[in-house]
Amino acid sequence: MGEMKGKTVVITGATKGIGKACAEKFAQNGVNVAFTYNSNKDAADVIAQELMDSYGIKAKAYPLDILDTDQFKPLFASIDEDFDRVDFFVSNAMIYGRPVVGGYGKFMKLRPKKGLANIYTATVGAFVAGSQEAAKRMEKVGGGAIVTLSSTGNLIYIENYAGHGTNKAAVEAMARYAAVELGEMGIRVNAVSGGPIDTDALKAFTNYEEVKAETIKRSAVNRMGSPEDLAGSVYFLCTDDASWITGQTIVVDGGTTFR
Repeated sequence: MGEMKGKTVVITGATKGIGKACAEKFAQNGVNVAFTYNSNKDAADVIAQELMDSYGIKAKAYPLDILDTDQFKPLFASIDEDFDRVDFFVSNAMIYGRPVVGGYGKFMKLRPKKGLANIYTATVGAFVAGSQEAAKRMEKVGGGAIVTLSSTGNLIYIENYAGHGTNKAAVEAMARYAAVELGEMGIRVNAVSGGPIDTDALKAFTNYEEVKAETIKRSAVNRMGSPEDLAGSVYFLCTDDASWITGQTIVVDGGTTFR
């Protein structure tokens, strides 16, 4: 905990699921947490207060629409006013529901200019815009770590997941390029690729129960993944224990992709 205490992580989309679990993991280890929310300010403020009360760290929530990548500059400017440094950036937020119509479905139903484009913006565009702003701050403190969340849906076929799966493959490739170019700034960049995780985003899938049953069947440990399963790996990649790991994708899937 000593090496991490007093540092600051920025997490996109941390009011539920994987993002919230990441915020808690970092806070448990003395890391200050700046995180974003999409629309529910009251819920986000409650989470921030709970993190501060439980772990004695500083936490604050900021609004962000990840479909508008121009918002990242003012977001980080606001974070600069409240935190004295940025050490880690976790690109986690994703979209589901109406914005992915035309991007979530069978291949012949995909609509490149609508849902598919939105998924790219929320996955790759948000990672690029957020990482660029975070890297400027990390360079000032001697380096840091960036982690993007990915999905094993880019390795194996998941019904209706072509739009998401291909963009997860794209963000993993972008992370490798970023790792090479940001390394000279002392910044490591990696991805954590999760198997199906029991979150609200997964529950939004029309075939959620089928996916859940198949995941448990395929898993070598006979269960669904939890947000905490991914949060541990995200946190590890930001610690000194991972100081020679960069440009990699860590697969956290309970063994579901090799069975």
